[in-house]
Amino acid sequence: MIDNLEKLHEEVTGRLERCASEEEIEQIRIDYLGRKGGKLTALMRGLRELPADQRPRAGQELNRRRGEIEGLLETRLDDLRRNRGRPMDQGPRLDVTLPGNRVERGRVHPLTRVTDEIIDVFTGMGFEIARGPDVEDDYHNFEALNIPRDHPARDMQDTFFVSDDHVLRTHTSPVQIRIMEQRRPPLQIIAPGAVYRHDDDATHSPVFHQVEGFMVDHDISFGDLKGVLTLFLEQIFQDEVRVRFRPSFFPFTEPSAEVDIGCILCRGARDAGNCRVCRGSGWLEILGSGMIDPNVFGFVGYDAEAFSGFAFGMGVERIAMLKYGMDDIRLFFQNDIRFLRQFPP
Repeated sequence: MIDNLEKLHEEVTGRLERCASEEEIEQIRIDYLGRKGGKLTALMRGLRELPADQRPRAGQELNRRRGEIEGLLETRLDDLRRNRGRPMDQGPRLDVTLPGNRVERGRVHPLTRVTDEIIDVFTGMGFEIARGPDVEDDYHNFEALNIPRDHPARDMQDTFFVSDDHVLRTHTSPVQIRIMEQRRPPLQIIAPGAVYRHDDDATHSPVFHQVEGFMVDHDISFGDLKGVLTLFLEQIFQDEVRVRFRPSFFPFTEPSAEVDIGCILCRGARDAGNCRVCRGSGWLEILGSGMIDPNVFGFVGYDAEAFSGFAFGMGVERIAMLKYGMDDIRLFFQNDIRFLRQFPP
């Protein structure tokens, strides 16, 4: 009987290697395991004819072989179903003449791209990069920047309050305070990062990005500020842009100035009245700046008689919109693949 079982196992294995359909596998099951006429079933019925001392061992061997054959049938059936539609006697079909599957490269988000460009320009001028927390205390976000609790400038910030004394930072200027508290001049620092204000329309977003910058040392003048920012704007727009400084007001700088550039679309042409970017003025506001107010130096323990400095802040989205000719800030945050594909890898 043992020899017969070995022979049946070899027969099943050989037939399974040649079968190519579920029907053939089912026929093999019937031929060997079927209740009527199955070869293995017939051997099991013949156990009663064996001597009593041989039946236990023969029964164990029959059950083992039955389990093996059932496993072979199930494995072959699974293989057939996985490879349905492909001849079983062939390996995976590969046509080397077909073009390969194109893997699309990712793209750097335009805001990340512009932020990197800004950082590259300023680090090329010797500025360091600093970071600060997104959740700020009232002292660093307002008071140490010369904005006391009753100051009207607080109303201009549209602040998100986390608690009575903590806010989502409304600008990156608190980084200036934290750095000056920790270090002594000379300092040349830029602080890129996200900021938060309760504002949302085509030109404003509740979350946007700024780059704060400042320089503190002996004998820093407004002329230094003009030179640094003029060089920066020429580098970032890759052109000999027109630059002008307009008097303005910021609580933490005195004197203060808004910085404008000549319209990059109409360039102040005679028909600029129809320009959709500058709306006929020929100028575009690009950033705010000024000499650091002596009161701010007082909060960080600097001697305003010995040191002077300037500070500036710009919106990354504003610069990106001008560089790419956009008129809706919300495009940066909608994750529209059609918009993002316009920017090459």
